[in-house]
Amino acid sequence: MTLELGEQNLDKFIMVGDRVLVKPKSPVEKTKSGLILPPGVQSKEKIQAGYVLKVGPGYPIPAINEVDEPWKDKSDEVKYVPLQLKVGDMAIFLQNSGCEIEFKKEKYISIQHSAILMIIRDESLFEKKSRKV
Repeated sequence: MTLELGEQNLDKFIMVGDRVLVKPKSPVEKTKSGLILPPGVQSKEKIQAGYVLKVGPGYPIPAINEVDEPWKDKSDEVKYVPLQLKVGDMAIFLQNSGCEIEFKKEKYISIQHSAILMIIRDESLFEKKSRKV
């Protein structure tokens, strides 16, 4: 199922909880030997790779209300266990676990953190970009 969104700004998207927004990496269209793969073969793959664009705040921690100590500051602020992912990481994830979103004629996938099998993080990519700026 694909959800199509109108003309908005991707920066206004906020991921909730343990959700991650991924831009899928374009599938391989040829094998190493040069055979061209039809789209049906690519859609049967069980795992997929993509670049992380947005990361939710994490898993919420239940609030502990201490009624017996009235002098303590009662805060309703929700606290989270942060996710392992960072924006720019490449995530390897289960293909059928996500929800496909179409935005400005490009496809994105919203997946849960638990569906991610592996992360590829290349810190040197971020260092090279910051040096150029």
